Amino acid sequence: MDVLEAIKTRRSIRNYSDKPVEDEKLTLILEAGRLAPSAMNAQNWRFIVVRDREKIHKLVDASDGQSFVGQAPCVLVVCASNRRLMACGQPTDTVDAAIAMAFMILQAQALGLGTCWLGRFFADEIKKTLNIPDDVAVVAVTPLGYPAEQPAARPRKALCEIVGIDTF
Repeated sequence: MDVLEAIKTRRSIRNYSDKPVEDEKLTLILEAGRLAPSAMNAQNWRFIVVRDREKIHKLVDASDGQSFVGQAPCVLVVCASNRRLMACGQPTDTVDAAIAMAFMILQAQALGLGTCWLGRFFADEIKKTLNIPDDVAVVAVTPLGYPAEQPAARPRKALCEIVGIDTF
């Protein structure tokens, strides 16, 4: 599967089988994140793989009770440190960590695994559960596992609605 095919076929999965994620596939996913670009090549991220069922149960609570998080055999948590603003005004820690998570999600898709980038979680609870230091930000969280559903594609805007050439 090439990158565009992974992008086209990726869906937010909210129903997972109990089949474990193989170590070889997990390593490839983490490698995709490791190879992501970062501002000044700082690589100020940390990827946490959560497989412990008790901790995953706590992550369900930390994700405002989203029960599908607990169905997945593992959860990926992407953290970042050394927050600073780039000249464009964007924070390096969240941008860099988000790029790394996007790379990992696409690699997971290419390997037949499902994810769902969570937008609803309580960082303080996740930090407490996973012993994350205060000066480290929890940027992105996703369950990871084999999909037990095949959601239909959601509508996307046409390129002409979102692209400007030489102007907004």
